Amino acid sequence: MGTFQHPYVSLAQESIYHFLNHREKLSCPDSLSKDLKTRSGAFVSIKKLEQLRGCIGTLEPCEPNLAMEIIENALKAALRDPRFSPVTAEELKYLTYSIDVVQPLEKVCTIEELDPEVYGLVVRSNGKQGVLLPNLDGVDSAEEQIQICRTKGRIPDGEPVEMYRFKVDRFH
Repeated sequence: MGTFQHPYVSLAQESIYHFLNHREKLSCPDSLSKDLKTRSGAFVSIKKLEQLRGCIGTLEPCEPNLAMEIIENALKAALRDPRFSPVTAEELKYLTYSIDVVQPLEKVCTIEELDPEVYGLVVRSNGKQGVLLPNLDGVDSAEEQIQICRTKGRIPDGEPVEMYRFKVDRFH
Protein backbone atom coordinates (compact mmCIF):
# COMPACT_ATOMS: atom_id res chain seq x y z
CA MET A 1 0.00 0.00 0.00
CA GLY A 2 1.72 3.17 -1.18
CA THR A 3 1.29 6.43 0.61
CA PHE A 4 0.10 9.51 -1.25
CA GLN A 5 2.93 11.51 -2.73
CA HIS A 6 2.42 15.11 -3.83
CA PRO A 7 2.68 15.57 -7.63
CA TYR A 8 5.67 17.95 -7.19
CA VAL A 9 7.54 15.27 -5.24
CA SER A 10 6.61 12.63 -7.82
CA LEU A 11 7.94 14.85 -10.60
CA ALA A 12 11.28 15.39 -8.81
CA GLN A 13 11.61 11.67 -8.11
CA GLU A 14 10.69 10.73 -11.68
CA SER A 15 13.21 13.25 -13.02
CA ILE A 16 16.06 11.63 -11.08
CA TYR A 17 14.97 8.04 -11.85
CA HIS A 18 14.66 8.87 -15.55
CA PHE A 19 18.10 10.45 -15.77
CA LEU A 20 19.87 7.66 -13.87
CA ASN A 21 18.15 4.97 -15.97
CA HIS A 22 18.20 6.64 -19.42
CA ARG A 23 21.02 9.23 -19.14
CA GLU A 24 18.75 11.95 -20.46
CA LYS A 25 16.65 14.68 -18.91
CA LEU A 26 12.95 14.01 -18.39
CA SER A 27 10.80 15.97 -20.84
CA CYS A 28 8.24 18.36 -19.45
CA PRO A 29 4.94 16.47 -19.09
CA ASP A 30 2.41 17.33 -21.83
CA SER A 31 -0.52 18.01 -19.55
CA LEU A 32 0.29 20.21 -16.59
CA SER A 33 -1.98 21.28 -13.77
CA LYS A 34 -2.55 25.02 -13.50
CA ASP A 35 -0.07 25.35 -10.61
CA LEU A 36 2.72 23.57 -12.54
CA LYS A 37 2.26 26.03 -15.43
CA THR A 38 3.06 29.02 -13.19
CA ARG A 39 6.59 30.35 -12.82
CA SER A 40 8.31 30.25 -9.45
CA GLY A 41 11.64 29.54 -7.85
CA ALA A 42 11.83 26.13 -6.20
CA PHE A 43 14.23 24.11 -4.09
CA VAL A 44 14.49 20.33 -4.24
CA SER A 45 15.84 18.66 -1.10
CA ILE A 46 16.87 15.01 -1.09
CA LYS A 47 17.42 13.01 2.07
CA LYS A 48 18.81 9.52 2.53
CA LEU A 49 17.75 7.89 5.80
CA GLU A 50 16.87 11.34 7.24
CA GLN A 51 20.29 12.84 6.34
CA LEU A 52 20.60 15.58 3.73
CA ARG A 53 21.85 14.09 0.44
CA GLY A 54 21.41 17.11 -1.83
CA CYS A 55 19.62 20.45 -2.00
CA ILE A 56 19.64 22.85 -4.93
CA GLY A 57 17.14 25.50 -5.86
CA THR A 58 16.32 28.84 -7.33
CA LEU A 59 14.98 31.88 -5.52
CA GLU A 60 13.36 33.18 -8.71
CA PRO A 61 12.13 31.27 -11.75
CA CYS A 62 14.74 30.30 -14.35
CA GLU A 63 12.57 27.91 -16.37
CA PRO A 64 9.38 28.44 -18.44
CA ASN A 65 7.21 26.81 -15.74
CA LEU A 66 7.30 25.28 -12.27
CA ALA A 67 7.35 21.73 -13.69
CA MET A 68 10.63 22.41 -15.51
CA GLU A 69 12.00 24.25 -12.45
CA ILE A 70 11.41 21.09 -10.37
CA ILE A 71 12.86 18.76 -13.05
CA GLU A 72 16.03 20.90 -13.39
CA ASN A 73 16.58 21.44 -9.68
CA ALA A 74 15.93 17.78 -8.85
CA LEU A 75 18.73 16.77 -11.22
CA LYS A 76 21.06 19.44 -9.86
CA ALA A 77 20.31 18.39 -6.25
CA ALA A 78 20.95 14.73 -7.10
CA LEU A 79 23.99 15.16 -9.32
CA ARG A 80 25.61 18.57 -8.80
CA ASP A 81 25.37 19.59 -5.14
CA PRO A 82 29.06 20.26 -4.45
CA ARG A 83 28.73 19.04 -0.86
CA PHE A 84 27.92 15.47 -1.95
CA SER A 85 28.90 12.85 -4.49
CA PRO A 86 26.28 12.27 -7.23
CA VAL A 87 23.29 10.10 -6.29
CA THR A 88 23.52 6.58 -7.69
CA ALA A 89 20.76 4.26 -8.92
CA GLU A 90 21.48 1.94 -5.98
CA GLU A 91 20.51 4.70 -3.54
CA LEU A 92 17.14 5.55 -5.09
CA LYS A 93 15.08 3.27 -2.85
CA TYR A 94 16.45 5.03 0.26
CA LEU A 95 15.74 8.60 -0.84
CA THR A 96 12.97 10.96 0.21
CA TYR A 97 12.23 14.32 -1.36
CA SER A 98 10.73 17.66 -0.44
CA ILE A 99 9.95 20.58 -2.71
CA ASP A 100 9.92 24.19 -1.50
CA VAL A 101 8.14 26.60 -3.83
CA VAL A 102 9.57 30.03 -3.10
CA GLN A 103 7.41 33.10 -2.56
CA PRO A 104 8.82 36.54 -3.51
CA LEU A 105 11.72 37.92 -1.45
CA GLU A 106 11.08 40.75 1.04
CA LYS A 107 13.93 43.04 2.12
CA VAL A 108 14.38 43.19 5.90
CA CYS A 109 16.28 45.75 7.93
CA THR A 110 16.27 44.28 11.43
CA ILE A 111 16.76 40.87 13.00
CA GLU A 112 13.32 41.25 14.65
CA GLU A 113 11.74 40.79 11.21
CA LEU A 114 13.20 37.28 10.96
CA ASP A 115 11.74 34.00 12.21
CA PRO A 116 13.58 30.84 11.12
CA GLU A 117 10.44 28.74 11.54
CA VAL A 118 8.44 30.94 9.15
CA TYR A 119 10.94 32.61 6.81
CA GLY A 120 13.91 31.48 4.77
CA LEU A 121 16.78 33.94 4.57
CA VAL A 122 19.05 35.36 1.89
CA VAL A 123 22.13 37.26 3.03
CA ARG A 124 24.01 39.21 0.34
CA SER A 125 27.25 41.20 0.34
CA ASN A 126 29.64 42.25 -2.43
CA GLY A 127 28.26 39.80 -5.00
CA LYS A 128 28.23 36.88 -2.54
CA GLN A 129 25.13 35.30 -1.09
CA GLY A 130 24.08 32.64 1.38
CA VAL A 131 20.61 31.10 1.41
CA LEU A 132 18.82 29.04 4.03
CA LEU A 133 15.34 27.56 3.79
CA PRO A 134 12.87 28.05 6.67
CA ASN A 135 11.83 25.58 9.34
CA LEU A 136 14.97 23.42 9.39
CA ASP A 137 15.87 21.10 12.27
CA GLY A 138 18.57 22.61 14.45
CA VAL A 139 18.08 26.22 13.32
CA ASP A 140 16.33 27.81 16.27
CA SER A 141 17.17 31.51 16.14
CA ALA A 142 17.51 34.33 13.65
CA GLU A 143 21.12 34.77 14.81
CA GLU A 144 21.91 31.14 13.87
CA GLN A 145 20.15 31.61 10.55
CA ILE A 146 22.22 34.70 9.71
CA GLN A 147 25.47 32.97 10.73
CA ILE A 148 24.73 29.91 8.58
CA CYS A 149 23.94 32.16 5.60
CA ARG A 150 27.20 34.10 6.12
CA THR A 151 29.15 30.83 6.24
CA LYS A 152 27.43 29.42 3.14
CA GLY A 153 28.07 32.66 1.25
CA ARG A 154 31.63 33.02 2.59
CA ILE A 155 30.69 36.44 3.97
CA PRO A 156 32.97 37.43 6.89
CA ASP A 157 31.50 38.45 10.26
CA GLY A 158 31.26 42.21 10.48
CA GLU A 159 30.92 42.71 6.72
CA PRO A 160 27.72 44.70 6.06
CA VAL A 161 24.96 42.63 4.45
CA GLU A 162 21.55 43.02 2.87
CA MET A 163 18.96 40.56 4.14
CA TYR A 164 15.85 39.22 2.44
CA ARG A 165 13.28 36.90 3.93
CA PHE A 166 10.97 34.58 2.04
CA LYS A 167 8.23 32.09 2.72
CA VAL A 168 7.91 28.75 1.00
CA ASP A 169 5.16 26.26 0.34
CA ARG A 170 6.73 22.90 1.30
CA PHE A 171 5.61 19.61 -0.20
CA HIS A 172 6.73 16.11 0.91
